Amino acid sequence: MKPEFFLPLPTGPQKRPDAAIVVDVHGHFGCIAAERLLDGRPQREAELAAMNAGSGDASTRYNAEVVLPTAIARMASLETRLQDLDWMGVDVQVVAPSPHLYAYWADKQLADELVSSINEAGAALAARAHGRLVALGAVALQHPELAAEQLKKALKLGLRGVEISASVGDRELSDPALDPFWAAAEETDTPVFIHPLGTSLGKRLDRFYLFNTLGQPAETTVGLSHVIMGGVLDRFPALKLAAAHGGGYLPTYIGRSDHAWNVRPEARVCQQPPSRYLERIWVDTVVFDSVQLAGLLARQNGPKLMWGSDYPFDMGDYHPAKFAASIPVEHRARVMGGAAIELFAIHPQKSAIEVRPTP
Repeated sequence: MKPEFFLPLPTGPQKRPDAAIVVDVHGHFGCIAAERLLDGRPQREAELAAMNAGSGDASTRYNAEVVLPTAIARMASLETRLQDLDWMGVDVQVVAPSPHLYAYWADKQLADELVSSINEAGAALAARAHGRLVALGAVALQHPELAAEQLKKALKLGLRGVEISASVGDRELSDPALDPFWAAAEETDTPVFIHPLGTSLGKRLDRFYLFNTLGQPAETTVGLSHVIMGGVLDRFPALKLAAAHGGGYLPTYIGRSDHAWNVRPEARVCQQPPSRYLERIWVDTVVFDSVQLAGLLARQNGPKLMWGSDYPFDMGDYHPAKFAASIPVEHRARVMGGAAIELFAIHPQKSAIEVRPTP
């Protein structure tokens, strides 16, 4: 099939962003070994069937024929990835496992094998990139005690954090059963990056790519709301959390949560108004709207807003120089790299990227 739409991935050198160090906080990597562990399992087939039904025939077909072949090829080739980063003017990219590898239905044995293969692949990829990539790991969050152990093993591999979804099957992130994982993350000062997989809203979003454009931010909104209003950040006040896609809708609609906290007893589980906790959460910039971005700058006050691309998918931003120019100069260096350097303990060495005019 000939692509009907342009995939907005790098096609040549761009002007370097006006920032000392540029960090892309939102990239993904794949893992062939993990795919092999999952292939053919009935639970995996059921999971994929449910996701395809939720996204609809048109999106499923376009993803399979156009988007995924390009994305998979780029995730598999370090050379192509580094060339793309050079073209974009990115010094360091933070890479997390492709969310379709969560497999929160897996039993303990499979989950341990799966997470080990993913984390070893991420560590090996980062090592081969010689400082250009910083990898996050996976954990089997459906088994909280195991997830705590896996987090600590991931750190020993040199990974700088872990990625989780916005829910764990039917279990929400506020569930006290997950406390062993949160405790391990706090104890080890490990960043936790929340990135949803699909949406739980079903067939209402099976047209017009709504399962992604509305569904994914909605999942993040619900997940963060559970973390905040369920008291997770009271129980673990030093927890470092980051969220994809601008933190969903929560940063621009947190006032309603604050109002509920003031007038509804069941909404007052957390000790402070929800907006006070939101200020402690890092979010990326993948929102594609200047008004929303301005709101994030105001809400997060700059320090916890991080530029991200969502590489290598079509719902990504691959023009960091253009983006950087839209950020007020007083926030630019931190948004384009400083906040990510602090959160993920990155020690960047300026890459040899030639400054070229945008073609």
